[in-house]
This record gives sequence, C-alpha cells and structure tokens, in this order.
Amino acid sequence: MQQTRPLPDIHPELSVIDWPSFREYRVENWRFARDGSGNIIRGATSWAWIDLCLPVILSYIWPKVRGSTILCALTVLAVGFIAYCHCTQVLHESVLVFPPHGIQLETHRGYPLLKPLFVSRRFIHASHLEDFIINEGLRRWNVRYYLAVVHRGSTDMITMDVAFENILPYFPVLLEVYQGVQELMFHHHTNSTHTRI
Repeated sequence: MQQTRPLPDIHPELSVIDWPSFREYRVENWRFARDGSGNIIRGATSWAWIDLCLPVILSYIWPKVRGSTILCALTVLAVGFIAYCHCTQVLHESVLVFPPHGIQLETHRGYPLLKPLFVSRRFIHASHLEDFIINEGLRRWNVRYYLAVVHRGSTDMITMDVAFENILPYFPVLLEVYQGVQELMFHHHTNSTHTRI
C-alpha cells in the first residue's frame, strides 16, 4: 500500500492509495479555508462547546423530569438524537477503481475520533459502466461540479451515481480523480474513444 497526496499545498484532503489490485481516491471531510489563511474547515466535528454543556444541562433538568414518564422519554430521545447526529457524520468518501472489474463508491460515517461506524458501498460492474464524467449542476446561484458514474441499470436504462455526493470537493480534486479513473478504466486496458480533459 502506498499513499500519496497529489495536491498537498491546496487540497491535502485528497489522498490516492495504491493497493496491489486497485486504487482508492479518498476525500476526507475537511479542507483549507479559501481566504488563504491556512485555517482548516472541518465538515465532521467531534466536540463543540454545546456538547460539553450537555451534562450540566442534564444534571439540572433530570431531577425535575424524573417523576414524569413522558418528560423522561423526551429527554432520552433528545440525548439519543444528539448522539445519532454525532455518530452519522461523513468522515470520508472514496472512489475505488478495480481496473478489470469496475468502480466502487463508498461513504464512511461515524464519530471523528473513532473508526467508521457505518459504510455504504455501491459497486458498478465494468460491463455496465458507460462513462465516468465531470458534470455540472446548479445550486441556488452557484454552478457546482461533481463526478458521476454513468452506467446501465438492471432495466437497461442509463443512470448516474454521484461520487463524493456528501462532501462535494472543489474542481481540482475532481479533475485529479477523473483523470486517474479515465486512465485506469478506459485507456489502460482497452482502446476506447473516451477523451480526457
């Protein structure tokens, strides 16, 4: 296994991990601030000041709600909801390229200080794969670029699966992943008519 960061100065959240039989393009849920200050903006947070106040608030509220079953249930539901929100944050998303077999899209969720608790995976077999594209979409007044896997579904209809759909990294990261996937899947093993940017 060899891990590299192809854009270390401007987008260190992207890492490329070469395994013996596949390559992983991983985007972690943090980035540098765009103002050039070098500050890190985290998408997944472990503790905030409000979380540290939660035990104090609970110790104040608990004696008052202990006698009522409904209030106890609401308190337990509120604490459970806060715990659920912390444990389902997106930690990182990956595109795994298995050159003879296909592409796998992964989303890892969990608490930032622990290993991922939940992983969702979508595998697109090479025989169903049509293309891997950089597409653009409108979000309010902004144009956002995203990566998408174009493939044939089970009913022979063309469908798209979005890579990095929760993090939505910036264009240089998308371009690096796009070029790597195009080289491995479409140019390395077959003579395809796909073009590179």
